[in-house]
Amino acid sequence: MSKVTDRLDNKQIIDLARKQYEQRQKTNKYPGHIVKLPSAGKVYPETSPLREGVVELRLMTAYDEDIITNSSYINTGIVFDKLLEALIITPGVDVNDLINSDKESLIISARILGYGPEYPSLVTNNGQTEKHTIDLSKIQFKPFDLDSDENGEFDYQTADGTILKFRYLTAEQSKKLSDITMISDFLKYCITSVNGNRDANEIDNFLSYSFRAKESKEFRKYVIDNTPGIDYNIEIEGEDGSTFIAGFRIESDLFWF
Repeated sequence: MSKVTDRLDNKQIIDLARKQYEQRQKTNKYPGHIVKLPSAGKVYPETSPLREGVVELRLMTAYDEDIITNSSYINTGIVFDKLLEALIITPGVDVNDLINSDKESLIISARILGYGPEYPSLVTNNGQTEKHTIDLSKIQFKPFDLDSDENGEFDYQTADGTILKFRYLTAEQSKKLSDITMISDFLKYCITSVNGNRDANEIDNFLSYSFRAKESKEFRKYVIDNTPGIDYNIEIEGEDGSTFIAGFRIESDLFWF
């Protein structure tokens, strides 16, 4: 059996060696912090390091602030991707493989590790906008009780007995959804087999000619209702001492306050 390096050219071998060296440098120089994922890793195949349900991040340094202030990264919407690529220590993790909630959890954890959990934010209380300091460490995960197979896929049965296997979209796939064909794009990324058939053309034919709109809507609702997530509704103390529940979302200023 040939070795992996036997199938690589010199440039690929050099690139691989450099990545392995950089990974060792990350691990050796910086203390790591284990971050749990909202999905518990169940949405990833057993071959992925993400299946463990945790990712190790290193602490941010002054050099990492160059990333979060890079106007090119900010304008193209990749600043958080670049930051996570720099901070993730766990070998073999590709930021593009993360589903949205897992990615958001790592971003919040990076913010806490870098600057602490206190985050000044504008929230709405009884129709009034108020400035409050949110404790990011109190953000909780939504319950996620579905069980996956070895491929990180889940089962669903339609009303007529059709057996579907589906997976959750990665953050990268979500970006590719077209405003014009959003529903069919979502289904094509999501559904991996129909009655055991994984052929892409057969799945497309199923969506085009057999998957009734009502069943499609019920399936999408099931997937959305059971998507791993973060509960962004947190309890905040008002100016009069009373408490209220307010929503919080990740914004571009998360690392600047």
